[in-house]
Amino acid sequence: MKINTRSSKTKHAKKTGYRTRQRTKGGRKVNRRQRARHGSF
Repeated sequence: MKINTRSSKTKHAKKTGYRTRQRTKGGRKVNRRQRARHGSF
C-alpha cells in the first residue's frame, strides 16, 4: 500500500530518513560515519 505523504515535514523525513540513506552508496557512508561518531542510533 502506497502512503500518500503531503505535508512537507513528512515528505522531508521520508526523503532524508535512515532507511532512505541506506539505499545509496553515499548514504550508507553517511550512516556509517554517524554510527562511528555516536554509536548505534
